[in-house]
Amino acid sequence: MKNLLSACVGLLLMPLSAFAAEIGDDGLHKTSWMRDTFKDLGEDLAEATSEGKRLMVIIEQRGCLYCKKMHEEVFPDEEIAALIQDHYFVVQINMFGDVEVTDFDGDSLPEKDMVRKWGVLFTPTLLFFPENVPEDASAAKVAVATMPGAFSRFTTFNLLNWVVEKGYDGDESFQKYHARKLTEQAQ
Repeated sequence: MKNLLSACVGLLLMPLSAFAAEIGDDGLHKTSWMRDTFKDLGEDLAEATSEGKRLMVIIEQRGCLYCKKMHEEVFPDEEIAALIQDHYFVVQINMFGDVEVTDFDGDSLPEKDMVRKWGVLFTPTLLFFPENVPEDASAAKVAVATMPGAFSRFTTFNLLNWVVEKGYDGDESFQKYHARKLTEQAQ
Protein backbone atom coordinates (compact mmCIF):
# COMPACT_ATOMS: atom_id res chain seq x y z
CA MET A 1 0.00 0.00 0.00
CA LYS A 2 2.87 2.33 0.87
CA ASN A 3 4.45 1.73 -2.56
CA LEU A 4 1.15 2.41 -4.30
CA LEU A 5 0.74 5.67 -2.39
CA SER A 6 4.31 6.73 -3.23
CA ALA A 7 3.73 5.93 -6.89
CA CYS A 8 0.51 7.96 -6.96
CA VAL A 9 2.19 10.96 -5.33
CA GLY A 10 5.09 10.68 -7.78
CA LEU A 11 2.73 10.67 -10.74
CA LEU A 12 0.92 13.75 -9.44
CA LEU A 13 4.19 15.65 -9.18
CA MET A 14 5.29 14.84 -12.75
CA PRO A 15 4.42 17.33 -15.50
CA LEU A 16 1.53 16.15 -17.66
CA SER A 17 3.57 16.88 -20.79
CA ALA A 18 5.80 13.91 -19.88
CA PHE A 19 2.86 11.62 -20.70
CA ALA A 20 1.26 13.46 -23.61
CA ALA A 21 0.74 11.53 -26.83
CA GLU A 22 0.57 13.78 -29.85
CA ILE A 23 -2.22 13.55 -32.39
CA GLY A 24 -0.93 12.94 -35.92
CA ASP A 25 -2.30 14.26 -39.20
CA ASP A 26 -4.38 11.08 -39.45
CA GLY A 27 -6.09 11.88 -36.13
CA LEU A 28 -4.41 8.99 -34.29
CA HIS A 29 -2.31 9.20 -31.15
CA LYS A 30 1.44 9.06 -31.78
CA THR A 31 4.01 7.93 -29.24
CA SER A 32 7.79 7.71 -29.24
CA TRP A 33 7.65 3.90 -29.17
CA MET A 34 5.65 3.56 -32.40
CA ARG A 35 7.63 2.73 -35.53
CA ASP A 36 7.17 4.42 -38.88
CA THR A 37 7.47 1.50 -41.31
CA PHE A 38 6.27 0.49 -44.76
CA LYS A 39 3.71 -1.71 -42.96
CA ASP A 40 5.09 -4.91 -44.49
CA LEU A 41 4.54 -7.30 -41.59
CA GLY A 42 7.19 -9.76 -42.76
CA GLU A 43 9.80 -7.00 -42.86
CA ASP A 44 8.58 -5.54 -39.57
CA LEU A 45 8.80 -8.95 -37.91
CA ALA A 46 12.35 -9.46 -39.22
CA GLU A 47 13.40 -6.03 -37.92
CA ALA A 48 11.72 -6.61 -34.54
CA THR A 49 13.43 -10.00 -34.20
CA SER A 50 16.82 -8.55 -35.16
CA GLU A 51 16.39 -6.04 -32.32
CA GLY A 52 15.37 -8.79 -29.88
CA LYS A 53 11.83 -7.38 -29.68
CA ARG A 54 8.31 -8.69 -30.23
CA LEU A 55 6.13 -7.36 -33.05
CA MET A 56 2.92 -5.72 -31.84
CA VAL A 57 0.37 -4.16 -34.17
CA ILE A 58 -2.02 -1.60 -32.70
CA ILE A 59 -5.17 -0.83 -34.66
CA GLU A 60 -6.80 2.51 -33.85
CA GLN A 61 -9.24 5.01 -35.33
CA ARG A 62 -9.71 8.76 -35.25
CA GLY A 63 -11.86 9.96 -32.35
CA CYS A 64 -11.77 6.63 -30.52
CA LEU A 65 -12.52 7.27 -26.84
CA TYR A 66 -10.95 3.96 -25.80
CA CYS A 67 -7.77 4.69 -27.77
CA LYS A 68 -7.63 8.03 -25.97
CA LYS A 69 -8.08 6.27 -22.63
CA MET A 70 -5.18 3.92 -23.37
CA HIS A 71 -2.91 6.75 -24.53
CA GLU A 72 -3.77 9.03 -21.61
CA GLU A 73 -4.20 6.59 -18.72
CA VAL A 74 -2.43 3.30 -19.49
CA PHE A 75 0.44 3.66 -21.96
CA PRO A 76 2.00 6.66 -20.12
CA ASP A 77 2.48 4.54 -16.99
CA GLU A 78 6.25 4.40 -16.47
CA GLU A 79 6.39 0.60 -16.18
CA ILE A 80 4.20 0.05 -19.23
CA ALA A 81 6.02 2.63 -21.35
CA ALA A 82 9.39 1.09 -20.42
CA LEU A 83 8.12 -2.43 -21.09
CA ILE A 84 6.87 -1.43 -24.54
CA GLN A 85 10.03 0.56 -25.33
CA ASP A 86 12.34 -2.27 -24.22
CA HIS A 87 10.50 -5.32 -25.58
CA TYR A 88 8.18 -4.33 -28.42
CA PHE A 89 8.37 -3.14 -32.01
CA VAL A 90 5.01 -1.37 -32.45
CA VAL A 91 3.33 -0.71 -35.79
CA GLN A 92 0.16 1.39 -35.84
CA ILE A 93 -2.64 0.74 -38.32
CA ASN A 94 -5.56 3.09 -38.96
CA MET A 95 -8.82 1.12 -38.99
CA PHE A 96 -10.16 3.35 -41.77
CA GLY A 97 -6.85 4.30 -43.40
CA ASP A 98 -5.71 3.93 -46.97
CA VAL A 99 -2.00 3.19 -46.43
CA GLU A 100 -0.99 -0.13 -47.99
CA VAL A 101 -0.35 -2.99 -45.53
CA THR A 102 1.33 -6.25 -46.56
CA ASP A 103 0.23 -9.26 -44.52
CA PHE A 104 2.55 -12.17 -43.77
CA ASP A 105 0.80 -14.14 -46.54
CA GLY A 106 1.78 -11.51 -49.12
CA ASP A 107 -1.65 -9.88 -49.49
CA SER A 108 -1.30 -6.10 -49.88
CA LEU A 109 -4.39 -4.09 -49.05
CA PRO A 110 -5.25 -0.62 -47.76
CA GLU A 111 -5.37 -0.52 -43.95
CA LYS A 112 -9.18 -0.46 -43.85
CA ASP A 113 -9.41 -3.57 -46.04
CA MET A 114 -6.68 -5.41 -44.14
CA VAL A 115 -8.45 -4.71 -40.84
CA ARG A 116 -11.64 -6.12 -42.37
CA LYS A 117 -9.73 -9.20 -43.63
CA TRP A 118 -8.43 -9.79 -40.10
CA GLY A 119 -11.94 -9.46 -38.63
CA VAL A 120 -11.00 -6.66 -36.24
CA LEU A 121 -14.09 -4.84 -34.98
CA PHE A 122 -12.87 -2.78 -32.02
CA THR A 123 -10.31 -0.10 -31.39
CA PRO A 124 -7.85 -0.17 -29.99
CA THR A 125 -6.93 -3.75 -30.84
CA LEU A 126 -3.43 -5.00 -30.09
CA LEU A 127 -2.10 -8.03 -31.99
CA PHE A 128 1.02 -9.82 -30.73
CA PHE A 129 3.12 -12.08 -32.95
CA PRO A 130 5.59 -14.91 -32.41
CA GLU A 131 9.20 -14.53 -33.58
CA ASN A 132 8.59 -16.89 -36.52
CA VAL A 133 5.59 -16.72 -38.81
CA PRO A 134 5.02 -18.92 -41.88
CA GLU A 135 5.06 -16.89 -45.09
CA ASP A 136 1.62 -18.14 -46.12
CA ALA A 137 -0.09 -17.20 -42.84
CA SER A 138 -2.41 -14.29 -42.20
CA ALA A 139 -1.73 -12.06 -39.19
CA ALA A 140 -5.13 -12.79 -37.66
CA LYS A 141 -4.41 -16.53 -37.62
CA VAL A 142 -0.85 -16.41 -36.22
CA ALA A 143 -1.26 -13.79 -33.51
CA VAL A 144 -0.32 -15.35 -30.17
CA ALA A 145 -2.57 -12.90 -28.33
CA THR A 146 -5.16 -10.27 -29.23
CA MET A 147 -6.32 -7.50 -26.93
CA PRO A 148 -9.55 -5.98 -28.31
CA GLY A 149 -10.43 -2.76 -26.53
CA ALA A 150 -9.17 -0.68 -23.64
CA PHE A 151 -8.08 -2.44 -20.49
CA SER A 152 -6.76 -1.36 -17.13
CA ARG A 153 -3.14 -0.71 -16.37
CA PHE A 154 -2.77 -4.05 -14.55
CA THR A 155 -4.37 -6.11 -17.32
CA THR A 156 -2.29 -4.40 -19.99
CA PHE A 157 0.94 -4.67 -17.98
CA ASN A 158 0.34 -8.35 -17.28
CA LEU A 159 -0.55 -9.13 -20.91
CA LEU A 160 2.59 -7.39 -22.17
CA ASN A 161 4.66 -9.46 -19.73
CA TRP A 162 2.83 -12.71 -20.52
CA VAL A 163 3.66 -12.27 -24.22
CA VAL A 164 7.32 -11.40 -23.51
CA GLU A 165 7.55 -14.47 -21.24
CA LYS A 166 5.89 -16.60 -23.98
CA GLY A 167 3.11 -17.62 -21.63
CA TYR A 168 1.08 -18.69 -24.67
CA ASP A 169 3.52 -21.63 -25.07
CA GLY A 170 2.88 -22.85 -21.53
CA ASP A 171 0.05 -24.40 -19.58
CA GLU A 172 -0.93 -21.23 -17.71
CA SER A 173 -3.58 -19.31 -19.68
CA PHE A 174 -3.43 -15.54 -19.60
CA GLN A 175 -6.46 -15.42 -17.30
CA LYS A 176 -4.72 -17.64 -14.71
CA TYR A 177 -1.45 -15.74 -15.12
CA HIS A 178 -3.27 -12.44 -14.66
CA ALA A 179 -5.12 -13.67 -11.56
CA ARG A 180 -1.84 -14.93 -10.06
CA LYS A 181 -0.06 -11.64 -10.81
CA LEU A 182 -2.89 -9.58 -9.34
CA THR A 183 -2.68 -11.65 -6.15
CA GLU A 184 1.10 -11.18 -6.02
CA GLN A 185 0.80 -7.44 -6.71
CA ALA A 186 -1.75 -7.04 -3.90
CA GLN A 187 0.61 -8.56 -1.31
